[in-house]
Amino acid sequence: MSKDDKEKVQIIDKELDLSNAGRGVWLVKVPKYIAQKWEKAPSNMDVGKLRISKTPGQKAQVSLSLTQAVLALDPDEKIPTEHVLDVSQVTKQTLGVFSHMAPTETAVASSAASSNGKENGSSASTASATPDSEKLYMEGRIVQKLECRPIADTCYMKLKLESIRKASEPQRRVQPIDKIVQNFKPVKDHAHNIEYRERKKAEGKKARDDKNAVMDMLFHAFEKHQYYNIKDLVKITNQPISYLKEILKDVCDYNMKNPHKNMWELKKEYRHYKTEEQKDEEKAKSDGSSDSE
Repeated sequence: MSKDDKEKVQIIDKELDLSNAGRGVWLVKVPKYIAQKWEKAPSNMDVGKLRISKTPGQKAQVSLSLTQAVLALDPDEKIPTEHVLDVSQVTKQTLGVFSHMAPTETAVASSAASSNGKENGSSASTASATPDSEKLYMEGRIVQKLECRPIADTCYMKLKLESIRKASEPQRRVQPIDKIVQNFKPVKDHAHNIEYRERKKAEGKKARDDKNAVMDMLFHAFEKHQYYNIKDLVKITNQPISYLKEILKDVCDYNMKNPHKNMWELKKEYRHYKTEEQKDEEKAKSDGSSDSE
């Protein structure tokens, strides 16, 4: 969001109800199967019973029992009913619980009707009608954290065993099929491989030509370009690479450095390239002869 967009956003101050700020609240962590049951339960259903037993000189023992109404939501799924809550104090943190009450449809409709009924009402009064219908509450301050732990009975062991079995199942499986699902079948040999072998057979083995004939082909090639790769020379001369390298060592130099690394060039005694100075001299003579004319 750009700076201009931030300036356009209207910041509305809302009041926070702190009437319950001094109330202590427990933060309870429950297993996933309990949370799923509670999400399915209607709002007016008792989902569990909490028991607190206090012994002088000892920490309070807290236990949770799920009601039969919650278990009846999904009878096929067997889950533990008895749980123990491990209590820990919150000392180095300040945590709170907040709630937000959204406006009802009737409240929004009434506020809109009242704002439309005022013919000379300002826009500020209309905008302030919407946040007044929304209410924010502080429900309390978290004083203890509790972790709900099931009792290790037979039902819990079966539940864990089933979860481990589901987690270990591979996502992909090999399944037998009754019909072909692809539009092509495997072939013994591909067409481009057959074509390549036939072309090689038609060309035949590369026979060694006379050395002087090969040198003539090389000199003719180097008249067109100064540098050649060994693969290009093999295509030009159609000679075995080992035999061609023997001849190249006699008439060519192999470049080991850039900019023409791994390329062949004629030796100095076989070159007849014109140097830059000679090219400049010939150019100057041609320009002089054209001026005299």
